Amino acid sequence: MADDAPVERSAELPGPIRLPYVEQGDASGVPLVLLHAVGDSWRSFGRVLPHLPGSLHVFAVTQRGHGDASRPADGYSPREYATDLAAFLDAIHVPAAVVVGGSSGGFVARRFAVDQAERTLGLVMLGSPASLRDKQVALDLWESTVSTLTDPVDPAFVRAFAESTLSQPVPPAFVESMVQESLKVPARVWTATVRGLLEDDSLAELGAITAPTLIVWGERDAVLPRSDQETLRAAIPCSRLVVYPGAGHAVYWEEPARVAADIAAFVAGLPGREAQPGAASSRR
Repeated sequence: MADDAPVERSAELPGPIRLPYVEQGDASGVPLVLLHAVGDSWRSFGRVLPHLPGSLHVFAVTQRGHGDASRPADGYSPREYATDLAAFLDAIHVPAAVVVGGSSGGFVARRFAVDQAERTLGLVMLGSPASLRDKQVALDLWESTVSTLTDPVDPAFVRAFAESTLSQPVPPAFVESMVQESLKVPARVWTATVRGLLEDDSLAELGAITAPTLIVWGERDAVLPRSDQETLRAAIPCSRLVVYPGAGHAVYWEEPARVAADIAAFVAGLPGREAQPGAASSRR
């Protein structure tokens, strides 16, 4: 487990775009980047970070439009978020990393793995859809609420959105902190990001992913059926699926210790891990 609390920093990207992030672990260790879902921030991984080994060089980043990051007028498709990830790695002087995407963050992670294969040491998707185009719950949410959101965003919507991802108890204080983070997201960012997710058609490109891939899914996920995850496993050549009995959609909120252990084991098992590049510390 990581011995020290993560250190809060920010990265300046072209635009200019400022992305807050936290960093922990050994600066010479394998770089690991954690990407949150729509509406969240780096704090979405707050329960996972303490369980990750200190030997990993971990970065949990808040993406544009979310949390305390810059909120430009546009740039909210998975492809544009993935472009930000490449720029973020440049800014923190990391040549390549294992990329972890939580829920819809998996769309960004896999887009990056397709477009930046040489910079992707490994790919992890935690409760991430194969597609949202065929998910009636997502389509209904778009039609009933997200497509017409206005500021200020209704706290009842945000709370219901967060709680709908859960199947097992999570500390109320953590859920409340995520609700408060989500309320920082302007209505236009919610709308543009969800529109980008619904329009994403990258499923047909996943065969181009060369990085070893770990797919984690909770068997009580109310959004994603197992068949969806089997579709991902079949589409990505070097992938395997791990199922968490009893867990819901937000597996990394419900089972943080197990998620951290599975990520650590996945990284330890990467081919040629001893020769993989570490990163110069971004403490500069």
